Amino acid sequence: MRETRDIVVIGGGIAGLSAAAALSDQASVTVLEQEKQLAYHSTGRSAAVFILNYGNAMLRTLNAMSLPALNGGVSGESVLAPRGEMLVAGEAELPALEAYLDGSDGLVRLSVDEAVERVPALRRDRIVAACYEEQALEIDVDRLVQGYVRKLKLTGGEIRTDARVKSLEQHGVDWIVRTQNVDINAKLVVNAAGAWADDIAKRAGLPPIGVQPMRRSAVIMPVDARQFSYRDWPLIASAAEDWYAKPEATGLMISPADEDPIDAQDAWPDDMVIAEGLHRFGEMMDIPITRPTHSWAGLRSFVSDRTPVCGLDPLAKGFFWLAGQGGYGVQTAPALADVTCAVCTGSAHDLPRDLLASLSPDRFR
Repeated sequence: MRETRDIVVIGGGIAGLSAAAALSDQASVTVLEQEKQLAYHSTGRSAAVFILNYGNAMLRTLNAMSLPALNGGVSGESVLAPRGEMLVAGEAELPALEAYLDGSDGLVRLSVDEAVERVPALRRDRIVAACYEEQALEIDVDRLVQGYVRKLKLTGGEIRTDARVKSLEQHGVDWIVRTQNVDINAKLVVNAAGAWADDIAKRAGLPPIGVQPMRRSAVIMPVDARQFSYRDWPLIASAAEDWYAKPEATGLMISPADEDPIDAQDAWPDDMVIAEGLHRFGEMMDIPITRPTHSWAGLRSFVSDRTPVCGLDPLAKGFFWLAGQGGYGVQTAPALADVTCAVCTGSAHDLPRDLLASLSPDRFR
């Protein structure tokens, strides 16, 4: 069976869904997701926090661009809630803290006393400096995903799950995207396949751009709420980014902040990596380490400069990259969807040319 659509978006994570929802106002769009459910890999395993100052200068720009949409522009209601983030540093981590503060917006330095007042479980004798970001906010990722799904369907877009792309062939100005059940003709293909983005490019006969999946692990560790009123704590992170912890309903979500290069796959945590991360957490936090109730891992996919890739490939007409979001995919999705829509449709926009150039795959060609 063969169908015709204007645009095929490969990937049903937050990147693909947000881009498809934006594009569907002006084109017929089909999203193809290889898994049986949407947002199965990186999106569904996100730490679910918006941090304005997270990432390099380009990512901070994308974070700021995305904030209005996250605060109500997607579904008419905000998907954000107060949380806050506190970075803590021992003596060896002071350079990392200063580097994070450099060029930041809205960060407040805290004394050791102020840090311990916010999080009484911190080991006072291990901390020499801290800072706090008020505008670090919880993201309701599921509500955000469903908001984009609703918008896409209301504008005539469709979603196919369990639809692994077998091949992509260019015939004249059209692409033929083949799955196990259907072939789709389209003028434009958006490669939002996350950790599999280079693999999709290879199936289209294009050279890869160097998307490297990195494993990030986490656990839920029970905490005695009678001893620690932890649910109101901010996200707490090492300035060296070698652990972080965030309150959840049943305990603390603790991550060793690992970035281990692995092949694209359904990621699973490494017990030793988890143990090392819990040890680093325990060095700074005076909380008994108990057996985690849950553990998982996801993939954060980066290119060499750790800046997302969002633009048309100069080697093949109608092939668009939306990849390399790293650990910033959920909070930058609205901004990158706007860039995708502007470039793919040629519609009027006020996006800076240097922003488009910095995101373009031209830098790898």
